[in-house]
Amino acid sequence: MSKDRIQIAGAEVAVVGGSIAGCATALAAHRAGAGRVTIYERTTGRLADRGVGLAVHNARYAELAAAGYMDAAMPWVQLTARRWYVRDGSAPLGRQVGVLPFPFRSYCWGPLWQELRRRLPEDTAFRPGVRVAAVSEAEDGAALHLDGVDGVEGGTSGEGSGEQQHVGAGPRTERFDLVIGADGYRSVVRDTAFPGVRPGYAGYLAWRGAVPADRLTELGLPGLPADPWAEEDCIYGVFPGGHVIIYHIPDGRGGRRANWVLYTAPPAGPDLGLDTPTSLPPGTLTDALYAHLAHVTAELLPPYWGGLMRLTPRHEVFIQPMYDFTAPRYTAGRLLLAGDAATVARPHTGAGAVKALQDAAALEAALHAVQERPDALAAYGAERGETGRTMVELGRRLGRFLVQDTPDWHTLDQAGVEAAWAAADGSGAFGGRELKS
Repeated sequence: MSKDRIQIAGAEVAVVGGSIAGCATALAAHRAGAGRVTIYERTTGRLADRGVGLAVHNARYAELAAAGYMDAAMPWVQLTARRWYVRDGSAPLGRQVGVLPFPFRSYCWGPLWQELRRRLPEDTAFRPGVRVAAVSEAEDGAALHLDGVDGVEGGTSGEGSGEQQHVGAGPRTERFDLVIGADGYRSVVRDTAFPGVRPGYAGYLAWRGAVPADRLTELGLPGLPADPWAEEDCIYGVFPGGHVIIYHIPDGRGGRRANWVLYTAPPAGPDLGLDTPTSLPPGTLTDALYAHLAHVTAELLPPYWGGLMRLTPRHEVFIQPMYDFTAPRYTAGRLLLAGDAATVARPHTGAGAVKALQDAAALEAALHAVQERPDALAAYGAERGETGRTMVELGRRLGRFLVQDTPDWHTLDQAGVEAAWAAADGSGAFGGRELKS
């Protein structure tokens, strides 16, 4: 069988990356009839504990539920309105300058990942702590070159569950019929398929954190209403050169958390080395970056929203530099790309998790069709590539509007906010493009 003809029935499939995109694409391969599927995840921490929030547009949720990638069993909060606030003296909430519809469901990353992993068949091999150092062509397939392997191989009914066996340490090579790169914006699979494609730094950062909802009572400010923030409201706190988004998410234990994401440029100072794709995980925030966060929350945002953000302990705050790119195609022989390995759009689009799950749904359909249509995988790559390019461009437009070239927010009213948002959204793709059947 030639390298461009794939027999999916019974195929040995590797998924590089074990996050949401990885679990979803592994599920896609199983449903399409693959044989054994092995997931390689380089981290060893408990992914189920990640407390980052994400949001899914109601219409995109309906499509993904129909495709079998989301359902009501995944804990969520319904959001309905997006309220825009600017600082206005000592007014606790600031001044509301506009309200826009916000038909989104919010989720917590960890519980959503855990639900996806639970859906994988018991014989799926999930191998944490295994770094894929390189990918190369093999006879009628592809080979993974594993560096310093010391992972655990076992079932998938829950993290750390199932029969497990330690895999011996040391470099080794393993061959597969098909390799799916779901290994994020620093993807080794993409580097093999398209060596010249690199994420580009946008020039600003996202600070992220979350606060247990029961701690919000600590924000006792004069003039604060008894119930200042409805659960269904998504807050946009805007200021010159940036904004914060705040919304409720489930905590995975029946409660709620206030999830926040602040976008603004870093302070002037030493080079942070952000031109090479990186991140600053919890516990690594520098003094200069933390001081900048303190300045924004105390001086540029309304007191309540800034105070809410300061309830997140310093060691829990982490930073994502803003990068974007898209691969020219999502397929290269026996290599396929999905999620952030294929396209990274700035999170302003409200569609990061949506696009990863859509990639999985589209990949499942393509793998099902490949025996009758040899071009099915190429069609997957072309269609998802077009979607990726649309979302990258939308993220850049919204980045200019919300961070890099912000309007004078204090001069805007409801009509002004509506007009400014319509001009920035342009294509109407906020929340993600429709999933093509």
